[in-house]
Amino acid sequence: MDPRAARTQALLQDAIFALAAEQDLRTITVADVTERATVNRSTFYQHYADVETLLADALDREAARSDADVAAIQDAADPAAVLPVLVRYFEHLAEHAGVYRRALGPAGSPVATTRLRARMRRTAEASIRMHGHAVVRSGMPVEIAAAGIAGSVTGVAIAWLEMDPMPSAEVAVGWMWQLLTGQS
Repeated sequence: MDPRAARTQALLQDAIFALAAEQDLRTITVADVTERATVNRSTFYQHYADVETLLADALDREAARSDADVAAIQDAADPAAVLPVLVRYFEHLAEHAGVYRRALGPAGSPVATTRLRARMRRTAEASIRMHGHAVVRSGMPVEIAAAGIAGSVTGVAIAWLEMDPMPSAEVAVGWMWQLLTGQS
């Protein structure tokens, strides 16, 4: 990618992330983003079709920058390595809870929620294929099992973010793991 384009995208992503920490997503306009990023409106549209796609990209980038990218699960040779990755991801969600509550909550971004669920599904599929899974051995298609896991993980994350006070990331991941495996 052209370094200038990458720099502009980073400015836009930083701007939307900061704005999402401060205000309701429905109130954030392209003008707000471009003013915060110090770029013009046409520059925004050279890189993004809408604010929601920009937000989804910003969330992905922030997770990766925080070493909290769930895609790392796909590379885990040992199934026990899954839990620490999920804890890091949930810690990242907690650190930026205001942004994620707005992005994934009832008035949030369908693009961000769909992208998170899709990323979780791809990760679950890769993990299932690498390590096997009892439901797959029983004949359930990998895609169905992965969709169920992705929906559960996303659902737990969203419900946990809405809690006040919000329990620790370890507690939330423990709940999710118990839900998925039946093990406490």
